[in-house]
Amino acid sequence: MNARWLKFAFLNTLRNRRRSVVTVSIAALGTAAILLAGGFAIFTYDALAQSSARNTGHLIIGKSEQFTKDEATPLEHGLDNADALKAKLLADADVRAVLPKVEFSGLVSNGDKSTVMMAVGVSPDDEFAVKGPFLRVTAGDVLSGTGTASLQVMLGEALARSLNAKPGSSLTLLASTTDGALNAMDVQVKGTFSTGVPEIDKRLVYTDVLTAQKLLNTQRVSSLGVFLHRMDLTLPAQARIAAEQPQLTVQTWVDQATFYQGVKALYNRIFGALGVIIGVIVVFVVTNAMAMAIIERTREIGTLRAMGTLPGQLLRTLALEGMVLGGAGAVVGAAIALAVSVMLYIVPVQMPPPPGRSTGYPLNIAIDPALYLVTLVVMVGLAMLASAWVARKTVHQPVVTALAHT
Repeated sequence: MNARWLKFAFLNTLRNRRRSVVTVSIAALGTAAILLAGGFAIFTYDALAQSSARNTGHLIIGKSEQFTKDEATPLEHGLDNADALKAKLLADADVRAVLPKVEFSGLVSNGDKSTVMMAVGVSPDDEFAVKGPFLRVTAGDVLSGTGTASLQVMLGEALARSLNAKPGSSLTLLASTTDGALNAMDVQVKGTFSTGVPEIDKRLVYTDVLTAQKLLNTQRVSSLGVFLHRMDLTLPAQARIAAEQPQLTVQTWVDQATFYQGVKALYNRIFGALGVIIGVIVVFVVTNAMAMAIIERTREIGTLRAMGTLPGQLLRTLALEGMVLGGAGAVVGAAIALAVSVMLYIVPVQMPPPPGRSTGYPLNIAIDPALYLVTLVVMVGLAMLASAWVARKTVHQPVVTALAHT
């Protein structure tokens, strides 16, 4: 019975093929637009999430004051006994690596010119092995660990240009120690890099943890970055480590990923509004097509009523017609979106640099099954509701009135 009514609805859509083709085409374009925009947003979220987690660690462990208060002196709120804490964390089966970080500021000088620096002390071998290519090395090489203070640094590309420094150049780092005294240290440039953000490249300096601690006259580190085997382990690991280390604060990468949060909030609003607008357009198109079809077939509807067809049966048939039109458009649109998404993986397209960055990024569209399923169901549902709504008055009007319609 259901198959017969569906066949009846399909044949009715072929009675005015031109109008049906236009309706299906608009529904297809709307569906494709939603899927492509949604796929772009999902890909962007995933890429930013991976980048943020790779930069800070899935979890960041430190004293609560490290995240809530400014320091009067370098590493005032730093961690003591970081090596012992690192060993305990590595005993967790979900933990892949634990990277210490020493953050401080000061001056860097080439003898003739001095400029402000934002420096980070890292564990070189682990840092670059675990994080992968998070920096684009423009000259020289990355830092390497030696077990002792290497007295080597990597400079942001713009900072190196400002100081006229290159691999092998000698510079002097100046910073306040943990007891407030001024200390200086001669270092050698190992390499230069670009993060893709010009403002950061003007100030950022990387050195190894031991060199940073020697300059600051301390054994502390600012925080520990905990890297897990998978992203979905973040929240369980946070709860477990927080229970084991109640005296410390355990933040997730999301807590420190302000750029990720801002982009996600913006895209949710933009693409959410886009989806609503496209949905409204599709509803209006289907409504218009069905309204025209119903007006043309009012006497036919009256004849069917006179022969004993119930209003509910007619309403179901007309709703099925909307389902056929909306479903066909949704399927064609999904096929278009899938083809475009696959093509972008085969034939890469480079996007221009976003505001505040100096490097572009590849345009990719995520193929998310849940997004496709929800979009198809919503588009078909909207088409059916629109058809039923526009047909409800005609199928319930008196038989005599319908038969007299001209």
